[in-house]
Amino acid sequence: MLDSENLPAPRGIAPVLAAMAALGPFSIDTYLPSFGAIGESLLATPLQVQQTLTAYLLPFALMTLWHGAIADALGRRRVILVAVALFAAASAACMFVTSIEELWLLRALQGMTAGAGMVVCRAIVRDLYDGAQARRLIAKITMLFALAPALAPVLGGWVQTWFGWRAVFALLVLLSVALWLACWTLLPETLPRHRRQSLRLGYLAKAYRKVLTSQDFLLICSALALNFVAFFIYVLSAPVFLVRHLGVSSTGFLWLYGPSMSGLLIGAALSGLVASRLSPFRTIVAGYLVMGVAAAFNIALNLFGQPTLLLSVLPLFGFTLGMSLAMPCLTLAALDLFPEQRGLAASCQTFVQATGNTLAAALIAPLLWGSTLSLAGGMAGLLLLGAVAAALYYRRLSTGASSGLLAISFFGKRDQA
Repeated sequence: MLDSENLPAPRGIAPVLAAMAALGPFSIDTYLPSFGAIGESLLATPLQVQQTLTAYLLPFALMTLWHGAIADALGRRRVILVAVALFAAASAACMFVTSIEELWLLRALQGMTAGAGMVVCRAIVRDLYDGAQARRLIAKITMLFALAPALAPVLGGWVQTWFGWRAVFALLVLLSVALWLACWTLLPETLPRHRRQSLRLGYLAKAYRKVLTSQDFLLICSALALNFVAFFIYVLSAPVFLVRHLGVSSTGFLWLYGPSMSGLLIGAALSGLVASRLSPFRTIVAGYLVMGVAAAFNIALNLFGQPTLLLSVLPLFGFTLGMSLAMPCLTLAALDLFPEQRGLAASCQTFVQATGNTLAAALIAPLLWGSTLSLAGGMAGLLLLGAVAAALYYRRLSTGASSGLLAISFFGKRDQA
């Protein structure tokens, strides 16, 4: 067993952690180009097909509350291996559905297991590293993670065109089996037995209450969630945004995901480069400035110009660049509030994010996808709310509502590597 207090992170672990974290988003993006074909095959309305996203995201959100607590008690490796195996089984069953109701049920089963990788990945990073080293590892994971959403709809579109929509779920089976084998071979246990927590109901109730009633934690998690949802509404609206508004074919989803994931990749690389030079606070401010400029340009383009394909996706590049620049610092800020319960804190963090994604899929995206201007306005509004949440957190931090040591870490000129 790896004792994370004494040994460095094993070589090659970043790609495995990135694949773990990408499993959930990948299983969303891959089948988006197949919405029309699924509706025709299962005699379902566009709204019923859209609700397969809600059926996936709601159990995803609920189960993220438990993945981290279970990993705190049983270890990281065991939880990941079981979750990925169950996801592969649910994906295989999706290939054989005969009604939209069956697909809702199986997508829910996928959602229950897909979030484990995202939660446990964050806990593993904090098991291994502190400070700037943790920021660099999260940045590296984000860079690799960015490739998956960019490739997913492209692969899904071509697989659906060549073999039909059921083959998209066969692709998910193959990829999840490959991930399970990689985790079995390369993923060590990073949580020593002496640091494991109890699964007793009384202890868990107290721990969850402590985390989920922390104003600092909720503010940071809300900032993260709102930043992401500001971009995620475009992912959820991709079939309408690209096909209806911009005239892109079902195999042209790279027009959305290419610029977006390129921004995510570059922003993560920048975050890693400045980890030892800029404090988390200054990095987050820089990220919000970049996101703000991108959102303002997006609104101006739709108010005063005629949106073209290239100009419509350009703001997404700038927005995701700023988002991923700030993301590692915001993520670690939340986890560092509860150093003895990182898995549970990661669960709660992902739960807030997944709840926001669920609301976006069920309510926000359908309300906004009527025009490119309403989507741009939604992006700007959600970003503003996220910035307010982050500002309130740092105001509390600067006035002593949080730990003084954390205040020194976040407002200092440099982090310790």
